[in-house]
Amino acid sequence: MSNKSMPADFLKETSQNPTITTIFTADPSAHVWEDGKVYIYASHDMDPARGCDLMDRYHVFSSEDMVNWIDEGEILRSDDVAWGRPEGGFMWAPDCAYRNGTYYFYYPHPSGSKWNDTWKMGVATSQNPASGFTDRGYITGLGGFAMIDPCVLVDDDGRAYMYYGGGSKCAGGELNEDMMAIKGEMSEMVGLEDFHEAAWVFKRAGLYYLTYSDNLDNHNRMRYATSVNPLGPWTYRGVFLEPTGCSTSHGSVAEYKGQWYMFYHNQAISNQGNLRSVCIDRLYFNEDGTIQTVVQTKTGVPPVAPAPAPNPHQKTYSAENSAVGGGATLETVVRGNARVARVHQDGSYCQFDQIDGDRGGRAALYIRYATAERLAKLHLTVNGEDHSLLNAPSSGSDSDFSGRASITVRLRPGSDNAIRFAGGNGNIRIESMTVSPFMD
Repeated sequence: MSNKSMPADFLKETSQNPTITTIFTADPSAHVWEDGKVYIYASHDMDPARGCDLMDRYHVFSSEDMVNWIDEGEILRSDDVAWGRPEGGFMWAPDCAYRNGTYYFYYPHPSGSKWNDTWKMGVATSQNPASGFTDRGYITGLGGFAMIDPCVLVDDDGRAYMYYGGGSKCAGGELNEDMMAIKGEMSEMVGLEDFHEAAWVFKRAGLYYLTYSDNLDNHNRMRYATSVNPLGPWTYRGVFLEPTGCSTSHGSVAEYKGQWYMFYHNQAISNQGNLRSVCIDRLYFNEDGTIQTVVQTKTGVPPVAPAPAPNPHQKTYSAENSAVGGGATLETVVRGNARVARVHQDGSYCQFDQIDGDRGGRAALYIRYATAERLAKLHLTVNGEDHSLLNAPSSGSDSDFSGRASITVRLRPGSDNAIRFAGGNGNIRIESMTVSPFMD
């Protein structure tokens, strides 16, 4: 039985779009690993946003059925990068690769205050796909002005290739066995039309596909090209993802349980181009290998496997056991559960004390709420550590407690953990919180 699954009342029938809603995520890189799960390595638009410079604190998400996604938690932040720019931030679109028992997490990050002139390709490694990553430095010789968005393809013969680019230039080259250096030199990918950024390479039926974002003003499209060789030359094939309503476009393609999928982002939750959300839709090929235009949906994709069983170690804390302040109040008990109200005021909060972190480490928080706001938010603090604002999209009304939000954090061992939700960002009422330790 999985110990990373969610409470039964959090399970969905389809993935829905956006798929990941509690925090803002973008630039999804999707991979299927040997454990049989699909993983999304995404960038994180920190909220409140100041711009793309505040992107930081990478999270990973996993699924066994393509519908219900577990937040695996944060794996790397700019504070962990000793060689990075002193001001932090600028943790942009990443990718991950697996080779010889090690997971390699690649990410673009500037090494100096002049961020766009000092890009480098950082590498962090782990023996696990979604935890335990340690930064190992950067790949010597890669980077420079506007060169971002790493993508790594490990081919059928075990050889690995790195692709990246920006500012209308896309380059690729073979990686050494250690996955930390380029074998020889990078070369420009020839044959692409209107390349902007967001290179992604995958292989299907012996043919290599290179997808990328174009330069359509303020509403990029995704184009693609094909080749019989991993480093080209490439033959341009056309547009396969029209604008998503967002000022940027970035995505990945992966096959899972016999079906191909397009992972991308839009701004449907925030209506802001620097607060984006990951989406998933099916991707289809014609008989000649060309890609059909992706149909963007609100329902997302259906399940391809049974939903995961609930974690037997999870524990639910009702709102009546929380401390409130700053104007927040506990409402009359309804069906044995009090509810926290008036969390919309500045300074208002609801705090759950004596939370059991079991042996310590990662734990998923599942929050049940009601709000009539189009988008309310809660400010999360765990044991005094400030986290990003959590999104609480409308549940339909302030008496409809079908609202669901979840995020994975790190807790201390034992029962001395404190979790606080502060208000001031829309009228929201909180019913309960379930804590689900990962048992790492």
